[in-house]
Amino acid sequence: MAEQPESTIQAGTAHAGWVRVSHWIVTASFLTLASTGIVILMAHPRLYWGEVGNDLTPALLELPISRNHRHGGWEKSVPFFQDAASPVSANRTYAIFNQNGWGRSLHFLAAWLLVLIGAIYLLAGVFTGHFRRRILPRSAELTLELLWRDMVDHVRLRTKASKDGSHYGLLQKCSYFAVVFLALPLEVLTGLAMSPAITAAYPFLSGIFGGHQSARTIHFMVFVTLMLFLLVHIVMVIQTGFRRQMSAMTFGKSYENE
Repeated sequence: MAEQPESTIQAGTAHAGWVRVSHWIVTASFLTLASTGIVILMAHPRLYWGEVGNDLTPALLELPISRNHRHGGWEKSVPFFQDAASPVSANRTYAIFNQNGWGRSLHFLAAWLLVLIGAIYLLAGVFTGHFRRRILPRSAELTLELLWRDMVDHVRLRTKASKDGSHYGLLQKCSYFAVVFLALPLEVLTGLAMSPAITAAYPFLSGIFGGHQSARTIHFMVFVTLMLFLLVHIVMVIQTGFRRQMSAMTFGKSYENE
């Protein structure tokens, strides 16, 4: 699985085979997770902070994405006991949307596929030097002036058409680094912290994030961040040469042959 020397990469294929394969598998897994995650969220479009949360407790954030959002209300609540601290029960006055069993199963399957391929990608990236050559910013690049200039160029769509897949801009490197080493691992860990089977064996996981519901809220926030990254990524691929970029990431075709 040894990657080609950097000089060969610059004049030859834009991306190594294992990078292209893992890229598209992760893409398919992420899109599956996104669609099924939305279906799961539609069943209970409310986010909380702490260990517990339900329709009878205040929400940190309510999402208007299904009829379960701000529903028709409840019947009169009934306390279990006669003291003030007694839990209460109340029946809904409407039919809830709760057809998400298939979504949970598919979400779980796609998540483990993402973890497996992601682990292979991380190991390959470390041992082949892929991260060191392409993702990690050089110390000389990490200046506020260069970062600001790159950000302004991106906002004004001044980025040049890509000529070599091995040359990433500073903002591109920082974005990829944040996604690969921060956002995706955090998404996986918060997902594990929501799993009853996992937390039963490793209860400290949910405690790391302040509780089960906190992990769910962080999971959602990171998902939104990743979706924004994906949208910007697609825009930049189109803006810097869609045909060349897709050819390089799909078939590994050299830019020089375009």
